[in-house]
Amino acid sequence: MTKLNINGKTVELEFDEGTPLLWVLREQAGLTGTKYGCGIAQCGACTVHIDGNPVRSCVYPASAVRPTQQVTTIEGLSESGDHPVQQAWQELDVPQCGYCQSGMIMAAAALLAKNAAPGDDEISTSITNICRCGTLQRVRQGIHRAVEISRETQTS
Repeated sequence: MTKLNINGKTVELEFDEGTPLLWVLREQAGLTGTKYGCGIAQCGACTVHIDGNPVRSCVYPASAVRPTQQVTTIEGLSESGDHPVQQAWQELDVPQCGYCQSGMIMAAAALLAKNAAPGDDEISTSITNICRCGTLQRVRQGIHRAVEISRETQTS
């Protein structure tokens, strides 16, 4: 049994040393919001945060996560879906099929945590997740809208 801090809660889970974090989250912890896409860390559908940093969980061994580190999944980004990125995604209807969007939201949230107002160039270099439906322009608009929402809530 290994202790992991997932979404603010310490849980004890049993898994093999080489098991990717994605499968531990989905199968042992029951958190299915994190999606399997490519299995080789290219598409980003499996993006979660470890101590606030975006990580492609499909290739990241769960055994590499220390008990002191905080793993955050899409389920733990906000309790009521009120994170500015989630609000922007809903307001602008960013996803088409939606499969990649939990990873996309997590990547965008990590970017905004590091830079409260990224420009298009930084968004393009930081958000390397793939959307097969081609909603990347709406993703960019969603990130800009999330910046506005963050500013609005700070001045309220």
